[in-house]
This record gives sequence, C-alpha cells and structure tokens, in this order.
Amino acid sequence: MFDYPLTYSEVFLFLENKYRQSEFSEALNSLVFNKMIFQFDKYYSLKNDHGLIARRNKGNEKAAELIKKAKEVGRLLIKFPYVRGVGISGSLSKNFADDRSDIDLFIITEKKRLWIARSFMHCFKKLTFLVNKQHHYCMNYYIDEEQLQIVEKNIYTAIEIGTLIPLEGDTVFERFYAANSWTRDLLPNKNLRLASAKPLRKYFLKSLIESLLNNRAGEWLDNILMKFTAGRWNKKTKMKKLNMRGTVMGMAASKHCAKPDPVNFQAKLISRYQHKLVSLLQETENRVAQ
Repeated sequence: MFDYPLTYSEVFLFLENKYRQSEFSEALNSLVFNKMIFQFDKYYSLKNDHGLIARRNKGNEKAAELIKKAKEVGRLLIKFPYVRGVGISGSLSKNFADDRSDIDLFIITEKKRLWIARSFMHCFKKLTFLVNKQHHYCMNYYIDEEQLQIVEKNIYTAIEIGTLIPLEGDTVFERFYAANSWTRDLLPNKNLRLASAKPLRKYFLKSLIESLLNNRAGEWLDNILMKFTAGRWNKKTKMKKLNMRGTVMGMAASKHCAKPDPVNFQAKLISRYQHKLVSLLQETENRVAQ
C-alpha cells in the first residue's frame, strides 16, 4: 500500500467499504487529477516515484519463478500422511518476491492428526538444510479439517485468506473458503476465489501409514507430539530467541492449529499499519488545507 504500486483492480478489490464501480472510477480519477495519488500506466501509487514501478515489476517476475517452484513443492508435500491441502501464503501469494523471499506454505490436515502430519513434514525439512533448500519449505501455518475457520478476524487475516493460492486439495479449500466467508465483512468487494487446487489423489505409502495410525495409538501420538512441540516453542519464546527476520520466535499451538503467535506478529503489524495510515491521512489533510 505504501511502497507497492497497485493496479485499478487491486485497489478496488481490497477496499474496506462497498462501492459501485462507477463511484470508484470517478473517485480514483479525481485523486489522480488533484495529484493526491499518482498514475504510472496501469499502476497507481501514493508516491511520485517511478522507481517503485520497476521494483514491483522485478518482484512480480521473481514471484512467477518461485510460484513454479512452489507448485513442485506442493506436489511433494501432499504425499505426506494426513496432509489434505497445500497453498501458498505470505508475500509470494501477493505475487511479489525478492532474493530473500521464502516460499510460505499454508497446510490443511486431517482432523485430529495435525501434529503427526506436521512432525513428518518438519523432519523432512531438517534434511532440506543439507542442500540449502530450506527456504522452499516454510510450512508455518497449519489448521485441520475440524477447525477450518481462522480465529483471528481482522484486516490482516482477511487479506491473507483472500490472496491465498491453493495448490493441492480442491474440495478442502472450497470448505475452507466457505468457513471463512466472514472476510466479506472486511473486504466487501473481494469475492473469495474458487479453489484452483488439484484434486486429492491416493498414494500407497501415505495410505499405508495412515491406516496404521487411524486408531487410539494415532490419537495418543498426535497429543504427545503437540505437547512436546508446544513445550519446545514456549521455551524458545521465554528465552526470546529470534528467527531469521529478527522477530521473537513464538507459536500458537492447539489441537487443531499450529501457527506463528499472533501477539508476536499480527498485532504489531496491524499497529504499524494503523499508525502509518493515520500519518498518511494527516499528511493528506495538510496538503488539501494548503
């Protein structure tokens, strides 16, 4: 929003109020005419800086390369036990990447088997460090089929849901979107996309492992893995260990969800956004008054 020029459609789809297309076009043209915002070909920007267009175009090209790789990663991860859906999240799902970008992945698992699925996948991720491919396997957000609705209902999560790129598991993503129809209250011009993910297929080894764990022993193992992992992460948080981005490591862990702790990231990000928004509006009012 502040340093990333947007297209006409992107501005319209992510407005927080419902508008007719004609109203929106008139308002946008007026803002450009009065130099409150700036138009560069198909892009609109808050800053009169053509360099931001070059930055966006370069980031879009890099994202296209990473999305191709993410599709390969998705085809591999869907073969893991109890994984029912794989999608792209984070900045890559907004079609932007740079040389430091990771492939952030959103994972949906079978109900009450999230922690078994996560443990298999993170054991595999340990191996990717040996070939320096760990940035392609950032499985940092898990939910299971029993709790598809995202608990935190705010503008950040609404945009994350609205921009998610489903890769594998078409029917589970359709149910995920249905469970999160609340996002229309925050983004009334943005219709949730139909799931473009591939249908779920059967894999022999995956089915075999699941058949061995579809019992009380599997339930016990899932609970043990949840407690063990949550304990390790709580220890890291108390010690204020930092991740590669300089943020205190923290994870919200429950039977149906494993995700970055909202207090450590979401709340701070929304606070920064609101502060910048207030500053922008104040700056605009001052310009109008002059």
